[in-house]
Amino acid sequence: MACFVIGDIHGCLAELSCLVENLPLKRSDRIVFLGDYIDRGLESRGVVSYLITMAKTMDQEFVFLKGNHEDMLLAYLGFSGRYGEMFLANGGQSTLASYGIPPMAFSQVSAMARIPADHLEFFLSLRNYHVHGSFLCVHAGVHPLKSLAAQSEMDMLWIRNEFIASSHSLPYTVVFGHTPQREVLFDLPSKIGIDTGVVYGGKLSCIELDEKVQFQIERGERHISQTSVKQLWTAPAKSSAP
Repeated sequence: MACFVIGDIHGCLAELSCLVENLPLKRSDRIVFLGDYIDRGLESRGVVSYLITMAKTMDQEFVFLKGNHEDMLLAYLGFSGRYGEMFLANGGQSTLASYGIPPMAFSQVSAMARIPADHLEFFLSLRNYHVHGSFLCVHAGVHPLKSLAAQSEMDMLWIRNEFIASSHSLPYTVVFGHTPQREVLFDLPSKIGIDTGVVYGGKLSCIELDEKVQFQIERGERHISQTSVKQLWTAPAKSSAP
């Protein structure tokens, strides 16, 4: 069973669908999404519909993690979450527009009325992390000094520089999104950052964890690049951060 991990999507449906449809998937494979399906891009509703349909119709196993943007949306809607007051100012306007809500009608009430029940169920069912062998998949990262059991949801959805700039004490390579990089960040054996900023004109990135292959599509393109990164696991540990 291969495990493919896909980074932050932010409403970029064309790039997501092209990437998924060109992955070398087998029936028993697993696809893990690191969250931030919505906000900023124009097709948040389309992305969520696509993911829900995939999970129902494809033969692979799907794991959907929560991102901080889903956390803000849930708080905005009145559910458990954080910084709901920041939702509209951080790309949420594009999300509500994708559900057919005009700007003058943006509100919790209108959002609850227009977001389909299966989409709301999707947002409420998102997980905080997933372990695959020696890899820990999580949206933002982990607190460097805490055990996995002691990590808070706040840490896993929102942490940034404190995690990226430090080594952590967990027995995993942490695969994360949340913080856009120009290229995939390989800081082995500690972490791999795969948010490559597709919504900002960058790339949507995917890492297959077992054979260690990187797949990418650039914003607005239809070509998928495929690169073996296996050699990075045997090279001396060195960050490739831009």
